[in-house]
Amino acid sequence: MQIEILKSKIHRVKITEANLHYIGSITIDEDLMEAANIIENEKVHVVDIDNGARLETYVIKGTRGSGMICMNGPAARKISVGDTVIIISYCIMDFELAKKHKPVIIFPKEDNRL
Repeated sequence: MQIEILKSKIHRVKITEANLHYIGSITIDEDLMEAANIIENEKVHVVDIDNGARLETYVIKGTRGSGMICMNGPAARKISVGDTVIIISYCIMDFELAKKHKPVIIFPKEDNRL
């Protein structure tokens, strides 16, 4: 049996930019991506603590060390600059392996840096 389980989480970062007319996705500082074990084009859930919005999108690399978290495309209407979000990715694995799996969870500082 295969189950979907938490793989990575970036806990509580601030949205620094929004680009409504970009094709879509969320741009994340490459340092944060690396620390959280999230790769470019990976599917993520973005949960907005301020307004309860929840959406799925994919990740693109932001400038390393910038603290950038940018909502792109239509998601920029649901999640605004200054909102605090949690970024979550999941993986599918064998049930028995999942029992031993340890997700990568990072807690960036207020400036979205490690």
